[in-house]
Amino acid sequence: MKGIILSGGSGTRLLPLTKVTSKQLLPVYDKPMIMYPLETLLKAGIKDILIIVAPDHAGDYLKLLGSGKEYGANFFYEIQDKPEGIAQAFIIGEKFIGDDNITMILGDNIYEDDFSETIKNFKSGGHLFAKEVSDPERFGVVKFDEQNNALKIVEKPKEFLSNFALTGLFVYDQRVIEAAKSLKPSARGELEIVDLHNWYLSKNELKVDILKGEWIDAGTFESLFKASELARKKSKS
Repeated sequence: MKGIILSGGSGTRLLPLTKVTSKQLLPVYDKPMIMYPLETLLKAGIKDILIIVAPDHAGDYLKLLGSGKEYGANFFYEIQDKPEGIAQAFIIGEKFIGDDNITMILGDNIYEDDFSETIKNFKSGGHLFAKEVSDPERFGVVKFDEQNNALKIVEKPKEFLSNFALTGLFVYDQRVIEAAKSLKPSARGELEIVDLHNWYLSKNELKVDILKGEWIDAGTFESLFKASELARKKSKS
């Protein structure tokens, strides 16, 4: 199992903070935001990690994280020249992934859950993680049946589908490269991650677990503040 942290994008929702630095390098209490998803992967036993960054601040990531030796891991870096969708990361990382399974986490997603067992026992297909939220219209949303099997996934649904948002951690087998290459850009010109999920769902090879702990998508001022508060409380406990 290899890992990818996607830290591209321009972070426009956090301007003017992101005028001088990358969103994922902003502080969340006592360390840069990217350290939290990095710790999630390292805790799950993943040692080979590709960090995909926007061109403007690539040097800052290298200065912060280095080769990975300090963490007992191997870090690799790629540039995402234009933010053309989350699913694009699997195409950028094609050579890195090779024939291995891959866990990707978004660089602004912070979790309390431990994914070690799930990742260690992963064999094939896809595995996603959902969380009940009060504003599902902001996210990719999954509808379940009574046995918690995923039935339908829709990006930012205009009509109510469910309260369960898909979070920014995705575990896939190496066919994800083939799947990502088969996608067509959406109306906004991006390779949508929800289309990738549906590629596996259509084959009945997609599993979705519901998170037990806190999950924060720290891409807004409110969620960034909430993330810092959570990190502060955890550090004091």
